[in-house]
This record gives sequence, structure tokens and C-alpha cells, in this order.
Amino acid sequence: MTIERVTNSMHAVAVTAKPRVTVLGAGPAGIAAAFALTKAGKATVEVLERAPVAGGNSTSFQIDGIWCDYGSHRFHPVADPNVIADVKALLGDDLLLQPRHGRIRLGGKWIHFPLKPADALLRLPKPFAASLFGDMILKPFRKKQSGPRSFSSILYDGLGPTISENFYFPYVKKLWGLDPDKLAVTLAERRVSSGSVGKILGKMIRMLPGMKGPTTGRFYYPRKGFGQISGAMADRAEAQGASFHFGMDITRIEHHGGRVKGVVVREEGQEKLVASDQVYSTIPLTTVVKLMDPPPPAAVIQAAQAIRFRGMILVYLILGTDRFTEYDAHYFPELSIPISRMSEPKNYNSATVPKDRTILCAELPCDPGEQWWEMSDEVLGRHYCDWLGQLGLPVNVPVIRCETRRLAHAYPVYDLDYQKHFDTIDRWLSGLEGFLSFGRQGLFAHDNTHHAFAMAYAASDSLKPDGTVDHVAWAAHRHEFESHRVED
Repeated sequence: MTIERVTNSMHAVAVTAKPRVTVLGAGPAGIAAAFALTKAGKATVEVLERAPVAGGNSTSFQIDGIWCDYGSHRFHPVADPNVIADVKALLGDDLLLQPRHGRIRLGGKWIHFPLKPADALLRLPKPFAASLFGDMILKPFRKKQSGPRSFSSILYDGLGPTISENFYFPYVKKLWGLDPDKLAVTLAERRVSSGSVGKILGKMIRMLPGMKGPTTGRFYYPRKGFGQISGAMADRAEAQGASFHFGMDITRIEHHGGRVKGVVVREEGQEKLVASDQVYSTIPLTTVVKLMDPPPPAAVIQAAQAIRFRGMILVYLILGTDRFTEYDAHYFPELSIPISRMSEPKNYNSATVPKDRTILCAELPCDPGEQWWEMSDEVLGRHYCDWLGQLGLPVNVPVIRCETRRLAHAYPVYDLDYQKHFDTIDRWLSGLEGFLSFGRQGLFAHDNTHHAFAMAYAASDSLKPDGTVDHVAWAAHRHEFESHRVED
């Protein structure tokens, strides 16, 4: 098949002195890279996306007039100040500062989440609270876990057995489908921001009146769903000169002599080579390895085959009532209930319409091929209602219907061997000139959206006027990424 060579645009050729950057993927990281590069006037940018719309898993959509997300999303005030400033400028009054108002099941009782001092004192089961306090007092005398370090040993040594065994251990087993001692230390470092009971109590104290900052216990959320952030940023990037191409089937990434030359796509039955000075990839690094032409060394291919992502089904229960609860999110650590979290979208943006219905979005961690993955929406909806009944949240209002969305790459799985496999892939990709991988999928990072934005801004900062990457600056940014901590 003849390959048409396209130099600057998929549909038009233009002469420019700016570097040509091709961005793979129009999720948050890809969009933010296009936005930052064009805002700074650093490059001519094209974004290639397989889906029909931008946003990836951070897209929002409507069901019966209600804005819904792919699960529970918040834009956290701890984001980089430059990122927050840009998001505020893009959304204006549509960016709401909302109070966190969730709850979690601990010891069979509902506790406000994030934890509040008064609520914890009054509602925590007394044996649970006493055991938690005992863990804090006895920590200096507790014997450290022996054997290889893992998620389990780090949490047990830092938090003690009570909160580890009653919350974190069952919750992560549900999310990743592995026992805590089969998960890597990195997961504890990225997922658990409070490494001791004392730190947890410190966070609770900062929730007290007079101790709270203006954004403590709050989050940013757009009126039209979380996806409004990515949508507005993509629109601005396009207005600044970026080109977005959707429905693109990437067939291979061509490289020669240690340098990536461009990306081959199939459009309308014809293959086209998009030549680039830099390819900025935000798609799963395992997919990147498969697309490389010629193929990488066997060790890299084997490492990519060993790395995996955790899937998830999002189950949307449409109910004939204005509100189901007053809470934005519910967390379910117990293993007897397959869903990990439930959100009520109308409570995120304080929507008042429609009056006659609401939606409950459940997050059901599972992989393609598991029993839940093949079930119909109707059957999953019946299970969903049963689970809520077991949790003391009976569905006593009309169930209009159930819809689902399935994500094959919801979370990176940090098993005990993932780091060596990731390092093998990362070293090879990092050795290619003209190629940079970043973002949640590109760096196998269990991060928030504001972290993906920060990575994209760093990728933009690292591009030099001659179209090469400042590898010293990028290495410094990669070091900063290691401090990212997931905000629930």
C-alpha cells in the first residue's frame, strides 16, 4: 500500500520554523500538552485520537439530562498553581468550589469521609476506635514486618493492623484483584498520603473550624461535568492553533537509527505518515511497544506483555427521584460488596434539574473475561440494587433502567514485579530521540488528572526551540513526578 507523507497537517502543508509535535491520545495529558505547547507558541501541534471525542476517561456525558462522569472525578485544590490558574481562566464561573461530603463504611457504620473529628468520635465503633488509638500508642514498640517489603508491610508498619485490615487491605484487594502482600511498595507511596495514625489525626484536626484553609475539605468541579475542564482546554488549544484528529487508527510508529521518524495512521482506507520532530505519547506504553516498527528487543516486548492494567465497569442506575442521598460519594471497603465506590452526579455540581430523577454511578473493578464483564446491563442493575440493600441503602424508588460503560485500562496494576518490567520498557523508550511518553497511561502512573496536566506542562517546558527535548530538564521533572500522591 502506498504511504502518503504528510509533513505538517493531516490535510494541508504549511511552512513553519516551529518544531512539529504529534501528540498521541486526546486524554487529559494529551490535551494539556497541546494547550501548553500552543499557548507558549513553541510548536505546531497535531493530536491523534482513536475515539470520536476528546477527554478520554475524563470525558463527561449526559444521561437523561444529568451530567455524568466515568466514575467519581474531582479537581483538587492541591494542584500546581499554574494548572489551577489556567483551569479557572478557562471555565470562569462554571468552575464551582464544592464541599466534600462523602461517607465510608467502617466497622459496619457510616463515617464521614474525609474523616471529621466529631463524626469519628461519635460514630466510629468503640472497639474500632480503641484499637486504632492503641495502634498509635504502641507503634514505637510494634515489631516491623519481616520478609520482602510490599504494600502490606509498609501499611502495617506505618498505620498498624486496625485501619490496614479493616480498610486499606480489603479495599485494595477489591480494586486491583490482588492480595496486599502481592502489591508493590510504590502503591503505598502513591496511594496512601497519610502514613501513620498520627498523620490521619493531624488531617482531621485541620478540618476543625478555625484550623481550615479556604479550600480544606473542598474540591473544584464544573457545572457541566468533570469533562468540561478537558473540553474547554481542547477548545482553547485548537483556537491557539492545535489540530485535533479523531477516529484515527494508528498502525505503527516508525523509528530508525535510534530516532522516531513519525506515526503511520490509517484514514479512509489509506495509510499516511505523519512526520514529526517529536512524538508526545500519552497512550498506554504497552500499546506503544506493540506499535513500534521495527519491533523493540525481545526483552522489551516480554516486559510489555507482563505489565497489565485493571479494568472497571461503571454501572449507572437511573432512578425516578430527585435525590437518593445527600452525599456525593460512598466508599465500600468490605469484600462482600463487589463495588468499591458510588457517586451521585447531581450532588457534585449541585444540579437542581431534572427534578424527577437522579443517577447512582457504581465503580465495579473487574477485568475483561471476568463474570461481571459479560453480564447485561439489566442483570448488573439488579445486582447493584441487591448490594445497596445489603449496605442498608434499599432502593425504594422506581428504577427506570441501568446503563454501563466499560474501561479496560482503568488502573495500572502495581504488582511486585511491575517496576522491573516498567524500567525495561522505560529505558528503551527513553533511548529513542524524537519520542516522549508521559501521562497516566504513558508512565504507568496511578495519578489524578491534575497530575496528568502537570506532566504535560513539564513536557512542554522541556521542548527546545530546535525541536529536541532537554533531557536534563525532563529528568528533573520525572523526579518531581515521583512525589505525586493520589487524592481520593
